[in-house]
Amino acid sequence: QVQLVESGGGSVQAGGSLRLTCTASGRTFGYSTFLMAWFRQVQGNEREAVATIDSEGSTTYASSVTGRFTISKDNAKNDLYLQMNSLKPEDTAMYYCAADSRSLLGDRGMRPQDRKRYNYWGQGTQVTVSS
Repeated sequence: QVQLVESGGGSVQAGGSLRLTCTASGRTFGYSTFLMAWFRQVQGNEREAVATIDSEGSTTYASSVTGRFTISKDNAKNDLYLQMNSLKPEDTAMYYCAADSRSLLGDRGMRPQDRKRYNYWGQGTQVTVSS
């Protein structure tokens, strides 16, 4: 099992910045090969992919955050980050870290943005942006 713990959420005014961190523990052997992602969810809505990063460092971003958010990872620390700048009230959500530890098996017909691809999830950290 892999445990994912998010931190760094909080309340900020529009235009501000936050940096989220997700630390992996447990069976993290091969962490560098994991596909990692940040998702977010507003109550009553589906969980949506915000950003993903694969083992080669290739990234994807939701169109709503492109140019404002940056995903990165530190394989030596088993850490995943999301730097969020120029925050907007519509960024308010619970943010979740997710890991696909089976990515060496290929994409299994799923895109990095597909929730079903991920077999480990964190408990989430709340981000609230006020206008």
